[in-house]
Amino acid sequence: MLLAIDVGNTQIKTAVFEQNTLLQKDSIAYPDWENEVKNTLKNFPKIKNMVVASVGNLKKEDFLNLSSDVKVYFISNESKFPFQNLYSTPNTLGIDRMILATGAVLQFPNKNRLVIDAGTCITYDFIDENNNYLGGAISPGIRLRYESLHNYTAKLPLLIKEIPEKLIGNSTNQSIHSGIINGVAMEIDGFINSNLGENDNFIIILTGGDSDFLAKRLKNTIFANPNFLLESLNQTFQYNHND
Repeated sequence: MLLAIDVGNTQIKTAVFEQNTLLQKDSIAYPDWENEVKNTLKNFPKIKNMVVASVGNLKKEDFLNLSSDVKVYFISNESKFPFQNLYSTPNTLGIDRMILATGAVLQFPNKNRLVIDAGTCITYDFIDENNNYLGGAISPGIRLRYESLHNYTAKLPLLIKEIPEKLIGNSTNQSIHSGIINGVAMEIDGFINSNLGENDNFIIILTGGDSDFLAKRLKNTIFANPNFLLESLNQTFQYNHND
């Protein structure tokens, strides 16, 4: 049994796997993470391995001290991946993006894949049918867009995301909602359309905390799975340790 831990920019996500079966998942705030992980280990005493991927600020020692009965593995750029990394600056490629690419290759073999992770940032990662990682794009996520409008203007309010009533907002609040939500949806559809126009045999994978919120706003057919990163982390662990 495996505990997979994704340390993100704003929260920590955990999932318990029995092989490829997801048994439990949680989203944890940073101040609560240690107690919550210890509770998970207590509730699932058969967990013998823990795999960690981090783009956040926690240290390796924080995980090594959680339990003497669990082996801890950290996914890094030195881990084994099922694709050739053709990024011009491979050491700067985020480990979360490499894990998503791994899941795309292992779950969808022999296809061109575009993985879109809609979280704090929106990342786009393209892996071709020959398992070459070619690169992608990074843009601000929904929450960052709301916060930036509030933080970098004098009078615009800080709003909570919601589906805009109309394309043309008839109030400041509705104009903000329309600009952000429709803007993100149009951006994603634009990336998808550009890739579809250049490639066939194509699959689009949408994941991340805002994936369910955005899925119905998109015009293109996508494979939406908010758990794709955790599933991919489990698969990355298996790929490295099931020789």
